[in-house]
Formats: sequence, C-alpha cells, structure tokens
Amino acid sequence: MNEPRRRGPVARVLVGIWDAMNFTRRLIFNLIFFALLLFVLALLAAGETTKPLLERTTLVIAPQGRIVEQYSIDPVSRALARMSGDRSNVQVQLRDILRAIEAAKDDARIERVYLDLDGLQPSGIAPLREVAAALRDLRESGKQVVAFGHAYGQDGYLLAAQADEVYTDPMAGGVLLEGFASYRPYFGEALQDKLSVDVHVFKVGEFKSAVEPYILDAASPEAKQADLYWLTDLWQRHVADIAAARGLSAGQVEAGIDGMADGIAALDGDFARYAQQQGLVDGLMTRGEVEDMLAERGVADEDAPGGFRAVDMEGYLAHVDRDGPVLNPRQAQVAVVVAEGAIVDGRQPPGGVGGESTSALLREALEDEHVKAVVLRVNSPGGSAFASEQINREVQALREAGKPVVVSMGHVAASGGYWISMNADTIYADPSTITGSIGVFGILPNFTQTLDRLGIHTDGVGTTRLAGAFDPTRPMEPDVGRLIQAGIEKTYADFIGKVADGRDSTPQAIDQIARGRVWSGAQARDRGLVDELGGLRDAVADAARRAELEDYRVRYVEPEPSAFARFLEGMGTTRAGALLLGDSAFARALAVRALPEMEQHLRVFENALQNRRGGVAGTMAYCFCGLR
Repeated sequence: MNEPRRRGPVARVLVGIWDAMNFTRRLIFNLIFFALLLFVLALLAAGETTKPLLERTTLVIAPQGRIVEQYSIDPVSRALARMSGDRSNVQVQLRDILRAIEAAKDDARIERVYLDLDGLQPSGIAPLREVAAALRDLRESGKQVVAFGHAYGQDGYLLAAQADEVYTDPMAGGVLLEGFASYRPYFGEALQDKLSVDVHVFKVGEFKSAVEPYILDAASPEAKQADLYWLTDLWQRHVADIAAARGLSAGQVEAGIDGMADGIAALDGDFARYAQQQGLVDGLMTRGEVEDMLAERGVADEDAPGGFRAVDMEGYLAHVDRDGPVLNPRQAQVAVVVAEGAIVDGRQPPGGVGGESTSALLREALEDEHVKAVVLRVNSPGGSAFASEQINREVQALREAGKPVVVSMGHVAASGGYWISMNADTIYADPSTITGSIGVFGILPNFTQTLDRLGIHTDGVGTTRLAGAFDPTRPMEPDVGRLIQAGIEKTYADFIGKVADGRDSTPQAIDQIARGRVWSGAQARDRGLVDELGGLRDAVADAARRAELEDYRVRYVEPEPSAFARFLEGMGTTRAGALLLGDSAFARALAVRALPEMEQHLRVFENALQNRRGGVAGTMAYCFCGLR
C-alpha cells in the first residue's frame, strides 16, 4: 500500500492557519447566535413579566418540589429544571409562598387563589402549618381559595384542607392519610458480618439513637419509646388541623383512616369517591373542569394557560416588588439568617450550614449598622459539634453588641440545630417542630478484618503508643477508645452546661430532658427548651419589638445571585423557557423515599472518617429524626 504523502512545512503552516481561521469563524458565529438567542428570550421574558396585573385575577399557587427555607440548588439548575418539567430538581422557598399569600390578602386585583398541589413534595410539617395559617388568614379576609390535586398525600392535603372548595380527579384522585412513621435502614449485619467492619461507637445518652443504624439490625427499645412519643404528638395535631379545616371531628378523620381498606373495597376500589364520602373533598372534577369553573367565576381568557385570567406566584411577586415602595438603604432592618441542612465544618453554599460560612453571615449582620435585630431561622438536624459552637459564638457576639437574636425553628432544629439556637433571646418553634436531641456521639470504623479477608495487612513502627493508633486499617487500642469516650463526655458536659446557661437552668436539670431525646415543639416548650410557639412572622415581630422598631424592613442576609443567574431563573418561569426545553414526563415519577434516607446515613458514616481533628474521630451532634 502507498503511504499517504506527508505535507511539507509550508503546507502544514497554511493548513494550521486555515484551521485556526475556521475555528475562529465558527466561534464568532456561535457567540453571535447565543447572544441573539438570549436577546430574544429576554424580550419574551420581559414581555411576560411586564404584562399588567388586571382586576379579577386569580393567583395560582402551584409549589413545585420541596418547600425550603433557602435554595440549595443553584439558579441555573433550578431554571433548567423548571423549563424541562423536572420536579426532582426544583424547590420553592417558604418565604415566597408566605409573601405572595400575605400580599394577595389586601390586593384588590386578586379575586381568588387557586392551589394546584400536584407538584408539591414532602416538606416537613412545621413549614406546611405556616402556609396553612397564612391561607386561613387569606380566607378570613374574604378571598376565595380553591384547591385541586389529581391525588393528595397527607402533606399537600393539609394545605388543600384550608380551601373553601377541594377537588380531586374522579378517576385517579383520592386522599391518602396514612399516619407518621420514623423508619430507617440498619447496617449492623452488613457492616459487621458481611463486610467485617468494626464500628466503634462513642456516645452519651441512652436516647441518642443516631448511631444505632451502624451497629444494630433494629431500633432499640429506648429509641422506639422516644420516637413514638413525639410522633404521636405530631400526628394528633395533624389530624386535629385537618379536622378543624374540614369541619370534622378528629375521631371522624381517624375512623376514616382505620376503615379505609373496607370502605374503598365497598366502593369497588374508588379512592376518589371514598374521599368525598369521608368529607375530605367537595367534588370530583378533572383539571379541565376545575379550570372551566374558574373561568366562569372569574374572567375567561383563551390566551392564558387554563383559559382564565391568572397570574402565577413568581409573576405576582414580580408585580409586588415592582409596585412596592422604593427601598430605603438607611432604613432599620431585621436581618434573617437561614441555617438549613446538616452542619459541617468550613464553608457551605446557600442551602447548607457551614461553621465558617454561617458565622460569616451572622458577623455581617453584626457589622451592619442598619441591622438592629437578627432572626436565626433554623432547619437543621445538626452535625459537627465544633461548627455548631462556632455559630453559637456569633449569636452570643450579636447579643453582647446589643442586637437582639430571636431563633425561629422550622421543621427540625435538633442536636446541633438546638446547639446554635440555645443562646438566643427568645426561641420560637412550631408545635410540630422536631427539636431536642441534646446529645453527642462519635463513630470510628475499623477496617482491619475487612482488609485481612483480602490479604491486605498494615504494619510499621511508631515513636509512641499512640503514633498511628487512629489508623482505621490497624486494630484499635483500648486507650484510643478511652480517649475518644472522654472527649465525647466532655463535649456533652459542655453542651448541657451551655444549654443550662442559655435557658437559666442547671446542668442536672437539662440532663434529665437531654440524653439525646427528641421532642416536639410543644413538648419542648413544656420542658423549658423553647420559649414561644409560633412561626417565622412571630419571630420577626418579636425581634423588632425587642429592638424597639416601628418602621423597619426584613432583609435576608445571604449571597446575592448574579444578574445572569437571576435572568436564567426568571426564564424558568416563562412559557418561552418551557417551550425551549420541552416537557419531561419521566421526571414526574414519584421519588423513591428510601434512597435519600440511605444516602443520609452513609454520608454521616463517611463524615466519621473525614471529620477528624488531630486524628481523633470528630464529635457529632446529629439527629436522624425525619418523618416518612
């Protein structure tokens, strides 16, 4: 075969120049294309956001994903998820829902509110109760509320129950109230018997059950006793809230749940008819029929989604911001700092709690002369004890500087989440907040036997008895266990001592209600761990009162997204953006609940290896106290 002829040096130079020019040409054309595309999309978005808000408009509140205190998903991902219909990567902020409902209450242009709850994912009872309270206030102002869902879970139904009229689909509809549970995977057999991993656990408190999944195959009697106590309190309140909203008794709701299997069987498997029979819904209608009804009651608009004059929540908030008063940069402020998620060392992006990053936000509020009081909104199961103490020190610094600090607990503020709350001037919690779990633990996995089975062994020399003693590939010396347990006990003594100082009590009294035990918000108030029962609005009002403020505004202290990120996020709420990326039916599948739970447990296990100070296992103040 003839070999291909090689180009000469001149030809290679010319070809290289041509390739470079060709690349540059395509790059320029692509840049121009994307610039024009963004320009067109901006025009489309601007056209939609500047559409005037007319009289007799229906406000559509259709929360997608989980209700959160602060976004943990970046703006670009949220925008793309909204455009594509991917509900697994979408969140809605509690503050935005509350602000929209409160504004609509006094807005003469808003005739009614339409709740579309199909996209809502489990979000925790406490934030749902805050939204439910806002909806009740809206109804009391004379505004009608209509709710629709193809089928309701017990989270979304709490909101639907607040409506004047509740509808569900006649074929696929229904209301599934199943009760609250706290189940978790246990890895004891897998780790110890199957993988030969020795998990050394160090803790204080017989109720500190966060370590149990790593050493047991089932929950301990103490864990079951404690969990059932607070779960029962939350469930009884949930049933009472639903019953009151629907004009039923708690006994009627409970009877409907207990008799569900027989009742639905008698109706030939018709969940929707059973919900109507039990008084949980007012009618069985398709989405189209509900939208036709809203068009008849309001103003028909063939060009609008649904066929009636409406504005979605994001569009409405844009009008509220545009039509509202011009912000005065010198006006007194109540700052809100959000602490949501597991507490870890170092820095975390928004939607996470970092010992350094959250401390920096509190320090920013301290140094801002216009901030007169601070509300720390806590929705955290805890995490690193050291990071929790870093944040606690900043809370104390604010108070020492004369700036009141009020804590508002969300869905969960337990263990480390309580640590960062304990020194506030006032602690607010919803009656169904999950809190307490005052206790600490450490985990030190050892892989010696695992490696032995693979024929891998660790050997060497050290200059002292402790040199290399914390290596997880070597057998653990008894002295190491004694050192770690001593550190855990010292941290627990510090914890209950600090709680005692903050709550005007004694370490002995706090120890009686601590030892890792979880409480509901109402139970915590009865035991002196919480001052008042209420939500975020109550906490803000208290902070303003303590700072003697009458004219003030509320400002969230958090990193500001870039202009481009805000643009992309705005595009996610427009029809232009949705048309650009289309719709994803696959992403609408129900999320599997077991996988996120298992990931949470494994992540704590991983942190046990990474979160070590000076080679010693990091002390954790964490609570696995979620609902299923």
